[in-house]
Amino acid sequence: MDLLGRLGELPGGERLLAAATPGAYLVGGAVRDLLLGQAPRELDVVVEGDAAALAAALGAAVEHPRFGTALVELPGGARIDVARARRERYAAPGALPDVEPASLAEDLLRRDFTVNAIALALAGKRRGELRAAPHACEDLRAGRLRVLHGRSFEDDPTRLLRLARYRTRLGFAVQEETAGLAEQAVAGGALATVSGARLGAELRLVLAEPDPVVTLAELERRGVLRALHPRLRFEAAVLRRAVQLLAADAEVGEGRPAGDGCTEGRPAADAHAEGRRAAPGAGRDGRADRPYLPLRAGVPLPLALRAGDDRGAEVAALLDRLEFTAGERDRVAAAAAAVSELVDGLPRAARPSALRELVLAVPSEGVALAGALDEAAAAPARRWLGELRAVRLRIGGEDLLAAGVPQGPEIGRRLEATLRRRLDGELPDERGAQLRAALERHG
Repeated sequence: MDLLGRLGELPGGERLLAAATPGAYLVGGAVRDLLLGQAPRELDVVVEGDAAALAAALGAAVEHPRFGTALVELPGGARIDVARARRERYAAPGALPDVEPASLAEDLLRRDFTVNAIALALAGKRRGELRAAPHACEDLRAGRLRVLHGRSFEDDPTRLLRLARYRTRLGFAVQEETAGLAEQAVAGGALATVSGARLGAELRLVLAEPDPVVTLAELERRGVLRALHPRLRFEAAVLRRAVQLLAADAEVGEGRPAGDGCTEGRPAADAHAEGRRAAPGAGRDGRADRPYLPLRAGVPLPLALRAGDDRGAEVAALLDRLEFTAGERDRVAAAAAAVSELVDGLPRAARPSALRELVLAVPSEGVALAGALDEAAAAPARRWLGELRAVRLRIGGEDLLAAGVPQGPEIGRRLEATLRRRLDGELPDERGAQLRAALERHG
């Protein structure tokens, strides 16, 4: 497999190969994905020597001196992370590591899983050679996730979330000993030693996975979600129904190298079926006990907090701890707080205008989750998201001003009344009829 040739075809790859000097290696997930015949998401480079010089040769870099790393963003969206080879020591479980320069061999041993502990030489006499940590090549061929040492999850508990991401994205099995270490780390409260900012960053990566439903189900199965919040849970069946409803929403619709020599790994398996089997069932154990927390990151994804006194406040506090943005926090909290009322109210909204009044202030995720939770609420939720939400008038405030309506709140009241009539089928989708209707109370 011509790994260097394939690297050169990737965004930023040709530039990286031209700038690389002896001691520079492509490492981690990029090498893993190339060996699996997949396109890497990003390029990580380790340098035995002057990493800053390579970063400068690639382009303008944002440096992080504490870890000896630099991020280079190239035209076209390519991103290359450059770091000096290093060893890490953890002063306390969950703390950020202290680092110092080291050899490539030591750098590979500090990584999360063996399949990410493979390096491809980019220049010099060893150009094109692969170097790997123990078990890395055999684990890649077998499709197996294994940590590199027994304290891996305690040193960096965010690896528990990464384990779920790799497990579902790659379709790899978790080595038995690694599964046991993960279980012990969760049970021992390892995630409580990590800052909310780091946990939130990992959770956002989960939500950006190709099929985050499967990954969330894996986190649920391993007890990670409950460790993030004691009343946090996830139901894959409900989420999939909500995503289906939101699909109608206008917002959503818009020659082998020498050396250690890993051979080509097996193609990533389709993990969806297995992930669905592992996911908890939706259940039907009482609507009021199941408020949901939707998170929008490419697609809207609900988690669930069991009933509390103030669901919106509890959700907001959780997202604050995880350092989501204020906009994300407020949208999620508003949706979570509204779901129970919508479950009851959606089936009773006899007219489209009444439906609009009920859901107008609620984020679309909340409407979809209410429809996903209750069969009677599903049809009105689907109608709002897929049809009524997109209804617009052919007139605006400037038309009423031109017709003599004084500037002020009366313009908004007239437009709102006209839109209600349009939703209820009393007015055609025609500008003249709508303007006449809006002016009926004038003069």
